[in-house]
Amino acid sequence: MVSSLKKGSLVGLHTVWTLGKIIFPVTLIISILQFTPVLPWVIELVTPLMALIGLSGDAAIPLVLGNFLNLYAGIGAILTLDLTVKEVFIIAVMLSFSHNLFIETGVALKVGVKLWVVLVVRLGLAFISAIVINLVWQGGSEIAKYGMIPVQQEQPTGWFAIILEGIEKAGMGILQIAVIVIPLMIAIQILKDLKWLDVFSGWISPFTRMLGMKENTSMTLATGLLIGLAMGAGVMIQAVKEDGVSKKDATIAFIFLVACHAVIEDTLIFIPLGIPVVPLLLIRIITAILLTITVAFIWNRVGIAKRKEAVYEH
Repeated sequence: MVSSLKKGSLVGLHTVWTLGKIIFPVTLIISILQFTPVLPWVIELVTPLMALIGLSGDAAIPLVLGNFLNLYAGIGAILTLDLTVKEVFIIAVMLSFSHNLFIETGVALKVGVKLWVVLVVRLGLAFISAIVINLVWQGGSEIAKYGMIPVQQEQPTGWFAIILEGIEKAGMGILQIAVIVIPLMIAIQILKDLKWLDVFSGWISPFTRMLGMKENTSMTLATGLLIGLAMGAGVMIQAVKEDGVSKKDATIAFIFLVACHAVIEDTLIFIPLGIPVVPLLLIRIITAILLTITVAFIWNRVGIAKRKEAVYEH
């Protein structure tokens, strides 16, 4: 038990350091950019695209903030706007696929997933889902009724206060990661040493195989599904190292997780927006399963074709 605690703590600390190097600078830079002309410029740039997906120009604000920062920033922006239920639902679906883009993309790169794969999947799913919902759903024209309006924080004045707030946000981000990741790593190490993780992997291995991955990907998949990409990244990075998860399986697992991660938290936080959250959850899960099975099938067929070519050449 003592060795499990020690090893789990060391792995946890190493993971926090690895993630901290991504989270701290990104959070600091984005926090400062909020008070520069950059964000308004980006919002102005994407506003013409809004009409294509059934949204008003104002909807660009929560979409940009949600992608630059996180879901909470996006939701905070939604609460300041008068939008219809349909508009809020479209934004919620888009942000559930594509949010916290800089940090979560950095995490994906650490696991070994290519940059273009992450961006194409996340942004592609966000825009395709918005277009489909806009075309299919004819209702939702009533103005959304929001609950639990958050208290507006005072805006910092002066560059010193802005930078200080950015450092505080970045530090809190790393502290949140540490509070979750270190105990989680210790718990996982204990479960590994007791061989309980093997039992768990056995339980979900049929689902993992159905998605076109080997059983050793199950820990990566389960962690991201429950905790999320940024929070679960530590466990995922470690699982890829220790469980011998191949680059192919890590990429397929991430394709599933970018479509559907932190399913409990990311669903519950949309409740105050007065939108139907069950369809939101079902859209994410069904999309993730269908997309992952399709990618794994194509990848395997390409692999078989390449092996056949190699055999013929010899």
